[in-house]
Amino acid sequence: MPNDGVSRRQWLAATPLGAAVLAAQQHAHEVTQSTKPASFSVLDPGAAHEIEAIASQIIPSDGSPGAREAEVIYFIDCALATFDHDKREVYTKGLEAARAARNAMFPGSKSIAALSPDDQIRLLEAIEKTEFFEQVRTHTILGFFGNRSYGGNRDLAGWKLIGFEDCFQFEPPFGYYDAERKR
Repeated sequence: MPNDGVSRRQWLAATPLGAAVLAAQQHAHEVTQSTKPASFSVLDPGAAHEIEAIASQIIPSDGSPGAREAEVIYFIDCALATFDHDKREVYTKGLEAARAARNAMFPGSKSIAALSPDDQIRLLEAIEKTEFFEQVRTHTILGFFGNRSYGGNRDLAGWKLIGFEDCFQFEPPFGYYDAERKR
């Protein structure tokens, strides 16, 4: 293909989906470079605070960063806004049921987040067989270990915990495969 002075970026921008692709890439770059928390798209601040308290018991901060420090709540919000938008009702009804269980178990309590850690665990044990808890657990784990560009995993807390290196390319040691080769 002859080089007629058009860069790949210019060529991509000229294609029908090019502008959308470039905008998405720019957004992903800004999200990964951002140090301030994003705003919520789906969750209201009250629900986010309650769900974050649940997530923080699933992956607690005990000697290492947990779900709260990794900002898993932003991954959950992003998931509900995009690829798991069909799970919004699970969260809405599930959080309502969790709040009802909290009221029954701890009369006079104000919120799940305001419960002591031991009471939060007792509440979670009471709801652990629900679809809501399973979904929060799944999203918490995905948000803790997922790529930072999807929300969550702030400062690569999950990756650092398991020793994962952010290189996205495996390079075997030089000569590793050649050592077995017969000449």
